[in-house]
Amino acid sequence: MFFTLIHFISFRITDAIDILLVAIILYLAYNLVKGTSAINIFIGLALIYFVYIVIKAFDLQLLSSIIGKFVNVGVIAIMIVFQQEIRKFLLYIGSNEFLRNKNWKAVFKLTAAAIESRIELNIDALADACFSMSETKTGALIVLARKSDLKFFIGTGEPVDSGLTARMLENIFFKNSPLHDGAVMIIDNRIMAARCVLPVTEKENFPAYYGMRHRAAVGITENTDALAITVSEQTGAVSLTIHGDIKPDLTKEKLIHLLEKNCKQLN
Repeated sequence: MFFTLIHFISFRITDAIDILLVAIILYLAYNLVKGTSAINIFIGLALIYFVYIVIKAFDLQLLSSIIGKFVNVGVIAIMIVFQQEIRKFLLYIGSNEFLRNKNWKAVFKLTAAAIESRIELNIDALADACFSMSETKTGALIVLARKSDLKFFIGTGEPVDSGLTARMLENIFFKNSPLHDGAVMIIDNRIMAARCVLPVTEKENFPAYYGMRHRAAVGITENTDALAITVSEQTGAVSLTIHGDIKPDLTKEKLIHLLEKNCKQLN
């Protein structure tokens, strides 16, 4: 009995390596889906698997058999549920950006350090630009990053990497500018890219009076935790989209209030 117990609690260096690798994979998978609608599914699947391990340890055969049926098809379920995240990850792995990235420490950076390094958004400049474009009915789509990684969407556009100013945004969306089509991506108070391609919503009951900019605004906020500001080219109306919900016909004061509430500190 004693030797059986010693064998059971024996811990080898390979066990430590195994646990470390699993922890790294789970951490990277969590970073891939955090801030998206898939995060709750990811946590749910992780909890189911944890419960399955506990049930197996207590040798509850009937319950283990039932939950085991779900676990056995887990890989297929993950590929179906997380197909967009897997596609983005594979595209990033195969891109030149990944191959050129030598700063591997950034992949494993601590979340707390990342939050501390965030820069406060210049809300006044953003609101000034939106309502200046509203007066001239200049169409615009601006995406504000929060926790979600938007590298995949940034890679679809033209790099800008400029400070956030009202004049810069107005120049980008000027009708004769080659960058005015598509979305502008803002991260840490910097305009990272313009002319970016965004996913559009697949809602069947989407209002017909909204155009493609609003469809893209809903699409990006459904897939990530980003915010999207839209200026209508037809009416000049300014709207803010949060988690797929459009808040239309905003005044300047209301837009500033919502931005202060949701992303005064981008995190």
